[in-house]
Amino acid sequence: MSEPQRSLAAVRRLSYAVGHFLNDLCASMWFTYLLVFYHSVLGFRNTNAGVLLLVGQIADALCTPLVGYESDQTSGCGNYGKRKTWHLVGTLSVVVSFAFIFNRCLGCDPQTPQWASLIYFAPFIIVFQFGWAATQISHLSLIPELVTCEHAKVELTAYRYAFTVIANITVYALAYLLFHMQAGKDEDSLGPADIDIFRNLSLIVLGIGVLFAFFFHLGTTEDHNHPASPESGGEEGRRGKMTEEEEEAEGERRPLLATTSRVPSPLLQWKCWLQQPSFYQVALLYMSTRLIVNLSQTYISMYLINTLGLPKNFIATIPLVMYVSGFLSSFIMKPVSKRIGKSLTYFVGLLLIMAFSYWVLLDDRMGQQIYGAAVLLGAGSATILVISLAMTAELIADQTQSGAFVYGAMSFTDKLANGVAVMMIQALHPCHTVVCCPACVWFYHYIMVIVTGGVAVVAALALCSILIWPIKIRPRGLQVAADATTTVN
Repeated sequence: MSEPQRSLAAVRRLSYAVGHFLNDLCASMWFTYLLVFYHSVLGFRNTNAGVLLLVGQIADALCTPLVGYESDQTSGCGNYGKRKTWHLVGTLSVVVSFAFIFNRCLGCDPQTPQWASLIYFAPFIIVFQFGWAATQISHLSLIPELVTCEHAKVELTAYRYAFTVIANITVYALAYLLFHMQAGKDEDSLGPADIDIFRNLSLIVLGIGVLFAFFFHLGTTEDHNHPASPESGGEEGRRGKMTEEEEEAEGERRPLLATTSRVPSPLLQWKCWLQQPSFYQVALLYMSTRLIVNLSQTYISMYLINTLGLPKNFIATIPLVMYVSGFLSSFIMKPVSKRIGKSLTYFVGLLLIMAFSYWVLLDDRMGQQIYGAAVLLGAGSATILVISLAMTAELIADQTQSGAFVYGAMSFTDKLANGVAVMMIQALHPCHTVVCCPACVWFYHYIMVIVTGGVAVVAALALCSILIWPIKIRPRGLQVAADATTTVN
């Protein structure tokens, strides 16, 4: 007997999609402005600024799989649901810590050694990263629990990313307004006078994010009794979730991924996932995707200011263009992936990323053309991120009881790789002063080429492995009555 296809009403899709909005707002500031703030505004050395980002990434990497495991094991607070309980814990942790990260060191003065400032900021960063991880994993883990239709998973992931893009657009628009309203003599360079801008931006971000988190908790209902097998669960809930699918045409209801009639597969616990080759294939693909997205977001500001010599308001306008193009591309993700498949859609995104990389490599004195390059990077990043998340959800399939561990493990590789990469780049920085020396002009030029085009090659190899050895859950020492495989085209 095939599993009933669960879908969501429009209001519930919307309420779910905004559940990561606070995280996205904070992540936008974290990756885009953290190095700029601590190095160019507070005057930290390159390596010390990199250490703070590395501390955050390591804390996130360690917390993510632990939160994923605990989220799978715990039952939640009363009848609230285990995913929403962890989401609430994460939201509160982010709220109480984030404002201190983009602010002055309270009690410090110009004579305070930088190591003391590092000790001051580190606890706030660790608490923030724990909260960020708890919110991210609990939110992602809801996707395979809320819907089973493969098109609906891609659609829900695309809606989620659409609000990620809206969050980034919001941050960059607010940053542009704050920079524009700033009254000062030195308008084109960053310095201590900009501390208040970043502090006010972080406070506004928290206020907006809390409102959207409230809407998520109010409008999203978690199925407390949902098991891996479709035979259990409320009959009324199944009927409600089937309504939208029954209204769609037969072609729309056909799964995006080829499936076969099968009986329910055995429940996979976290140790079983470590024996699945597809688990590592998806992990490599997801890690490469996140490296491209996060590192390009982290170093685009340095590239604009130090390599291209653009005014500081460009660190708001260029990321804004990137995410507007990503926002627009997210709406065509479902029909494109349905027509050509997830793997080819991901490859199209990689082609856009590589086109950006070659453009930057060949044009070392880019002027207004940076807007066109930003469109390529934004659309490509949106495409590969949405599809990599959809592939992760498809790998989990009906194994929702351990879905948080899978997302946690994927994010562990992502966060650790990002932290190590940033620390290596900061350690290789040729300048040892706050002001950019002539050597850093070419340094950030090639960094932008490597973190996009170079990492895209690794992502392409991971994609090739998926095309050669399709993603499927392979029975290893498990009692399987039929071929319980899930293949990604």
